[in-house]
Parts: sequence; structure tokens; C-alpha cells
Amino acid sequence: MQMELSEIQSRYGDYPAPELLREMTARYGSRIALASSLGAEDQVLTDMLLAIDPAARIFVLDTGRLPQETYATIQATMRRYHFHYEIYAPDSAELEALVREHGPDLFYESIELRQQCCQVRKLQPLQRVLGTLDVWITGLRREQAVTRTATQTIEWDEAHQLLKLNPLANWTTEEVWQYLRDHQVPYNPLHDRNYPSIGCAPCTRAIAAGEDLRAGRWWWEAPEHKECGLHYRNGRLERVRET
Repeated sequence: MQMELSEIQSRYGDYPAPELLREMTARYGSRIALASSLGAEDQVLTDMLLAIDPAARIFVLDTGRLPQETYATIQATMRRYHFHYEIYAPDSAELEALVREHGPDLFYESIELRQQCCQVRKLQPLQRVLGTLDVWITGLRREQAVTRTATQTIEWDEAHQLLKLNPLANWTTEEVWQYLRDHQVPYNPLHDRNYPSIGCAPCTRAIAAGEDLRAGRWWWEAPEHKECGLHYRNGRLERVRET
């Protein structure tokens, strides 16, 4: 699969998001899927993808700690587009052991424990679904965070050994919201309360004016640490420090 990367980048790298999704879904069929956290970018991609293929695969990692507003957005989106998400949850035995040993709010104790929580609640379920894919689609944008400035539209995910599409990599925040308005796409109501990036409820807060878009995620950590581990470059997390 990695051998195809140069050819795919050369052929499709400059395609606008809808055309890129159309070509790649035609090429990979059931071996391509969108990872949705129900954020604004993922709602844009959901609208685009289901317009191309109403049976497209879209999956959600239900950590068990998502905000109620996120669950409401799942319901609203399913009603709007008449489809069903693939839902992946943590292994119950591993989650029980984690909470038994460290407590339910271990993520506040240290980066290591926070990453361990992400590993059980998000990364292991992600690995299960990625094992069924050749390509995964994400809503990553370069503008979102210092850890994402090198994001490419089409790249190789060395850690998971598959292609990764980031069709909105070059989009601005305004372009995302213009699309949502123009197409009347349902979105998470927390966005209207200054939550530009939404993860698990205990690890997400609203941001103040002038703060980074992901300042509300794991706000007690340094900006270069604010990833859960889902997104890698060259087999490791991209760590880009602010200058």
C-alpha cells in the first residue's frame, strides 16, 4: 500500500475535498472510512461523503466520557442523513482495570496517565477498526494546533500502516463554518459555547478570546503535548513546538 502513496499524491493531491473523497471512495470501497468525533470538520466530511455514497463507512469512538451534546449530535446526524454510525467502545475488562487502579479521573494526575486513559478509551478501539481499512479519513486541519502544522492532504500513517486522507488540511475555520451554514449541516451545540475542539467531557473546556483553537483540550498540559495519540507522523506523534 505504501508503494501507492506517490502515485495517489501525484494524481489526487490537489483535488478539492469533495472530488478527493469521490475518487478515493470509488477506488477503495468498503476499505475506506471516516473517523468522526462529531466536530465541525467531521460534520463537513460526513455531509460530503454521504452525498457521494449513502452507505459510506463512518465510525465513532465512544469513550464513555463524551459530552451529552456529542451524543445528541450523533442522533441528529443519523436522523438527517438516514444512516447508522459504526460505534467502537473500549474493552470493558481493560477499562475496569484502569479505573480500579487509578480512579475515574486519572487524566488529571499526569501526562502519562492521561495518555494511558486515551490508549484504553480511544487508541485500542481505533486499532480494531483500522484493521478493517486500507484508508482512513480525518478532519485534521493545519490551522488547528501546533501539533498539526505539517498535516498533508494525503499521507502515509506509518504507525497504523495505511493511507490517511485529510481532505480539509488547507481549509480555514471560516471555510468550515461557511460550508456548515450553506448546507445546513447539524453540528455540536457546544461549538456555540466557545468549544472549537471537543473531546471527552472532563478533558474539554470552552476557550477564551484569542486562545488557540485546541486550548480547551487537556488545558493543563503544554500545547505540544495536546494529542491523544490517534495521529502520528513517521511512526510517532508529531511534536511541533511554538517559537
